[in-house]
Amino acid sequence: MRRLSIIKSIILLLTLAGCSSNYTFTGSIISNDVKTFQVTMFQNKAEVVEPGIERTFTRKLQDLIQNQTKLSLTNKGGDLLYEGEITQFRITPMTATANQLAAQNRLTITVNVRFVNKNKEDDNFEKPFSFYYDYPGDELLTGSALTAALEEIFERITQDIFNASLAKW
Repeated sequence: MRRLSIIKSIILLLTLAGCSSNYTFTGSIISNDVKTFQVTMFQNKAEVVEPGIERTFTRKLQDLIQNQTKLSLTNKGGDLLYEGEITQFRITPMTATANQLAAQNRLTITVNVRFVNKNKEDDNFEKPFSFYYDYPGDELLTGSALTAALEEIFERITQDIFNASLAKW
C-alpha cells in the first residue's frame, strides 16, 4: 500500500515538472518565460505625507517577491513590472469616550498598483490595495508605534498584491 502511494507521488511530481509553469509553495504560478521583476519607487501622493514610507513600501514589495519566488530583481526591463503610488495615509477616530475624545484611531493606507506582465498581457491590472491599523486614541503614532503600524499594513498590502499578480487569488 505504501509503495503505491510513493509511485503516485512520483508520477504527480513528474507531471508537474513537465508543465510550462513553475508552482511554488506560496501558491504562485509563474510561467517559465518569466525570469525577472521590477518594482519602481512608489511615489507618495497622499494628502498627508509621512516621510520615507514610499521607500519602506517599495522595499517590502521587492523583498516579498524575492522571498516567495525565484525571480531576479532588476532595475529596468523586467518581465514583470510593479509601479504605482501611495494615494492615502489617513488617521480617523473610530470610537469616542464620554468626553468626546477618540478612544481608538485607525490609520488607513491605500496604494494604487499598476502591474504589467510583458509576456501575458491578460494578467495586467491597475487597482488600489488598502489596509488599516487600529491603535489607542491616547497614543501618538510616532516612533516604534508608527513602525509597528506600517509593518502590519505593508505586510498585508504587499501580500495582497502578490496574490493578485502571481497567485491569482
